[in-house]
Amino acid sequence: MATTKVAADKSTKPRKPPPKAAKAEKGITLVVVESPAKAKTIKKYLGSGYTVKASVGHVMDLPKSKMGVDIENGFEPEYEVIEAKKKVVAEIKSAAKLAVRVLLATDPDREGEAIAWHVFEQIRRSKVPTQRVLFNEITKKAIQEAILHPQALNKDMYDAQQARRVLDRLVGYQISPILWKKVRRGLSAGRVQSVAVRLVVEREEEIGRFVPVEGDAQGAPPQRAPAVHHLQAAAGRGQPAGFHRQEDHDAGAAAL
Repeated sequence: MATTKVAADKSTKPRKPPPKAAKAEKGITLVVVESPAKAKTIKKYLGSGYTVKASVGHVMDLPKSKMGVDIENGFEPEYEVIEAKKKVVAEIKSAAKLAVRVLLATDPDREGEAIAWHVFEQIRRSKVPTQRVLFNEITKKAIQEAILHPQALNKDMYDAQQARRVLDRLVGYQISPILWKKVRRGLSAGRVQSVAVRLVVEREEEIGRFVPVEGDAQGAPPQRAPAVHHLQAAAGRGQPAGFHRQEDHDAGAAAL
């Protein structure tokens, strides 16, 4: 009797697990700018291969609830992510993880440099090569030229911005309460205006202490009679004569 071979049911064999989903395509360059409007324009100029994100201004700052400056240790600032920017920072971090490099294209001034440094601090753990690009106009030629010549972040400019921010905080937090008591609440003491007022006050006090000295228009020493008068007037006030020139002093002494 002929036997019939029964084909093995392939469905009973263990199947290999399905392949894992492919990771996001590498080779993407993340570009970070400040303005969402700039992000759209720059993305149009750069085309595929680039992801453009906007920081929408600063992403980190000194805390509002305290001084945030360690005066005892070299005025070290204590930065934190701004509450309203946590979502923006999270999006930039996620985009950085999928990128092969990051170009920080914030504005070419000290505020822009500070934003670039703070973004870098937030994506540092991703270990993606990060550089700075600078451009002064939003044109296709300027953008593409800047992308071809990336550079290192500028620590000196960042330090300049930090110095300004720390001074703002020191002056604002320590002098503003005086304005609230003497003038009205809500006023803020500025780092520039406060120093300017101090200079004006000191100058006014110096003017008030000024003692006029007689002399002619050419700066010649006064005659002996005025010298004697000056000595007598000073003695009457119980004050030193205060001659400004040796010849004036000698003339007065000789007259006596």
